[in-house]
Amino acid sequence: MRIRLDPWPIDTDDGQLGLKPFEGELIDVETPRWGAIAAKAIPERLREVYLVDGRRRMESRIFIDDEAGNVGVGGFGAYVAGAVKLCPHGSHLAVLEQVRAQRVLAYAPGLHIDPYRLSPRHPHTGQLEYTPLPCAANDPLAPMHAVQQAMLNAEQQLSHGLASQVPFDEEDEREELTSLTLQDGTLRSKNLGGAVVGCVKTMQTQYLPPDRVGLLGELQPGERTPILHLKYNGGRFVRFTWYVRLSRAPFYQHPMSGVMRLEMYAPDEADFLPPIVRKVANLSGTLLGRLASAPHKDARAPQNLIPTAALEQAMSRAMGSQELVTRRIRSHLAREIGAVA
Repeated sequence: MRIRLDPWPIDTDDGQLGLKPFEGELIDVETPRWGAIAAKAIPERLREVYLVDGRRRMESRIFIDDEAGNVGVGGFGAYVAGAVKLCPHGSHLAVLEQVRAQRVLAYAPGLHIDPYRLSPRHPHTGQLEYTPLPCAANDPLAPMHAVQQAMLNAEQQLSHGLASQVPFDEEDEREELTSLTLQDGTLRSKNLGGAVVGCVKTMQTQYLPPDRVGLLGELQPGERTPILHLKYNGGRFVRFTWYVRLSRAPFYQHPMSGVMRLEMYAPDEADFLPPIVRKVANLSGTLLGRLASAPHKDARAPQNLIPTAALEQAMSRAMGSQELVTRRIRSHLAREIGAVA
């Protein structure tokens, strides 16, 4: 018997590695030879790289009865979708972009809700303004799901708005890539045409068959696997995907602990590999190797990239103190109810 460690903190819900089998279709699209591919240099024409992430939280659960006599559940919530802009060649410092909190009042279907403004007792502390956000159902978890979806939609729009617009259905080798977005987590819903890469930090699903998964433990820093075309959830989701090693795994950790899975949008049929996808895959090992975090700086190293950790802190600041916001909500409602009584 041999035991090795999962490198992520024990209080992380799922850890870094999982063994859920993949139930979908996997096709070789770059090469039939299954072996490591060396990283290539970052092209000079790529001038901007953005890392996009989002964060959401529920601030209070509420019970609503509107003026028409309808009742339902809801919640005050907040979310942020922000970016870090950096130069892949290191010619200028990283800059935070569009890190602004959005506050919403999620409410059950059928209710009539107006925008809600929490006026502070002391004007210098600022107002909290909540925009109505309808839920899909009238159950206790619906408000959280609505805020989560709003955050994912904001991430999607931001990611594609910042990246170069590229064709995924043309075989044009001359297509320029000047701006690339690395989005934390899997790609969302449909392709909006941007050069967006989903960076999946955990490996909860085992996409590779037993005769191929061993390569992940053999990859050297910067190396990647060939690109694959995968289709799952009844064909609803179609992606190009590959794995890249960010750093060596310590001998006491599982051999895939320094590996990240990347994905880009793909057409339904694997007729060809768009040149833009191959270009991104070729530079991914070099780029991510520079951005990878270290264990003494981040417990989720190396997959939680250094700029991503900085963005997470900025997003938390943008939403403000959970305790203070909750106190403001209670104080405001108490004054309202007292005034009515």
